[in-house]
Amino acid sequence: MEEKTCFFTGHRNIVKKDYERICYLTKVIVEMLIQQKGVTNFKIGGARGFDSIVFLVLLELKNIYPHIKLILVLPCKDQNLNWCKKDNELYYKILENVNEVIYLQEEYTKDCMLKRNDKLIENSSYCVTFFREHIKRGGTFYTINRAIKKDIKIYNIFNCL
Repeated sequence: MEEKTCFFTGHRNIVKKDYERICYLTKVIVEMLIQQKGVTNFKIGGARGFDSIVFLVLLELKNIYPHIKLILVLPCKDQNLNWCKKDNELYYKILENVNEVIYLQEEYTKDCMLKRNDKLIENSSYCVTFFREHIKRGGTFYTINRAIKKDIKIYNIFNCL
């Protein structure tokens, strides 16, 4: 699975003016991975922000490339407990439209998000991210640094804005 797997990681806060450009760049990179690298498995973390953008792009691309597999890797079953109605609606749409859902644990714990990020990295060869490299803390920073140590090819959309 490793050579044909890509995961996504990125910030939760997306500036509204960048939204369309991020969608476009994500689509271009994912199509390149499908067409040129033979990637078929795409792992999403199920968070708000960049993960939500990724899901919408992948759902659109699944109509063109029905062979791709969308894998949702969730830290816990109650991660969306305190989300607003709009975010929950998209979350349930994601759950209904992926090929596989992996729950790492039942309930939220302090380290469950990092465990989720480690699971995303596992068996992946590619990473598509929206990462502001000047931010030196948080889940995206942690995940990108782990991916670098594992020699995973990283495509950072932030550098293309």
